[in-house]
Amino acid sequence: MVTQHAQNLEEDFARLRAKLSDPMFLANKGIGNEVGFFVFPYDAAREDEVRARTAELVGLSDEGRLPCRIVHRDLWDVFLQICEKEEILDEMSGLEADEGSVAFLEDTQAVVTPESFISEMDYESHEPGKDVLLITGVGKVYPFVRAHSILENAQHVFEDVPVVMLYPGKYDGTQLHLFSSISDGNYYRAFNLL
Repeated sequence: MVTQHAQNLEEDFARLRAKLSDPMFLANKGIGNEVGFFVFPYDAAREDEVRARTAELVGLSDEGRLPCRIVHRDLWDVFLQICEKEEILDEMSGLEADEGSVAFLEDTQAVVTPESFISEMDYESHEPGKDVLLITGVGKVYPFVRAHSILENAQHVFEDVPVVMLYPGKYDGTQLHLFSSISDGNYYRAFNLL
């Protein structure tokens, strides 16, 4: 028996898949002068199911079974890549114990900035009309970086391709609420995909 919640998640991913197959969506048409940024909110308690369904979507893209190329960026993986490049990854566990949580967070945020995330996420040869940037891992990187900061900094780099952020929480078109309880900042330029 399929529960109502499972059915809704299935329906939500069916809507996402339909968007990923829509030529107007892929061409960033029909949204005025706005950048094609979209938030796909979901119940954070369903994280494992969302990850599995996301892997299926990326697999379909990799197999050429979708009309788009999904360029997937997990923010946690990006965070680790930046820390490795900055040569701070091995030291991080001891730093929090030595400095305390607040100082550790501030020191990490000084190195691992929203701009560094976008730089690490960027890739050569964006293919407008074909590519979709899919961002996941928002909850895993909180509080090191916030979703609205990623979206704000991505606007000029990814303005030529649709960007979809899978978001474990709520988005009302102006305010992001991580895990449906933490105010994660205002962001007005994204469209709620659901």
